[in-house]
Amino acid sequence: MTGLPPGSLAHEVAGSTVVMLPQRALWLPEHETVLVADLHWGKAAAFRAAHVPVPVGTTASDLARLSIVLESTRAQRLVVLGDLLHARSGRHADTLDVIAGWRARHAAVHMLLVRGNHDLHAGDPPPELDIACTSTPWRAGSFVGVHEPEPHTAGYVLAGHWHPHVTLRGRGRTSTRLPAFAFGTSVGILPAFSSFTGGGMYEPRPNDDLYVIADDEVLALA
Repeated sequence: MTGLPPGSLAHEVAGSTVVMLPQRALWLPEHETVLVADLHWGKAAAFRAAHVPVPVGTTASDLARLSIVLESTRAQRLVVLGDLLHARSGRHADTLDVIAGWRARHAAVHMLLVRGNHDLHAGDPPPELDIACTSTPWRAGSFVGVHEPEPHTAGYVLAGHWHPHVTLRGRGRTSTRLPAFAFGTSVGILPAFSSFTGGGMYEPRPNDDLYVIADDEVLALA
């Protein structure tokens, strides 16, 4: 496949080409759709509301990265596979204003949230953000988009929730932990899009194809 965004890598799965982007997003060119998971907007604000000192600006930084994704792919649709907002305490007015400004910049893009576990507590995004919400799987061709990575009878599952990372070890006891895409026989898992979210529950499975994100590039893990 030619004309890919910088640092991205194409992969054949379920009879279709998907493109892994170094910004932690998955592009489905055939469907003009970008998939992301676990954005956790407002997480830093929720921590500060609990009097935990964390840096400001994490949501704005993540939104800038998501803008790069939408502009480089020219996607017509953005599907969030769960956990758009982190918590009700993170729905700070300043955070929502930043998100609203970003949404206005991409007003032509249809946006859909497939609700995840955090969304059940944080609530749906404000109506003015024009983000449709559903609790049913998203379907496109052979793909089924959900939050939790469990096999589905309707097709190949694309999901989030597990925040996959891979630890690479080098000489002298050195190691580094990198976000990863994981594609199994019936389920593909996206890394958490949020830069303020660590590794989760993912454990590599024998048949998984793993791709790590390193230095703004997606690389196949041999």
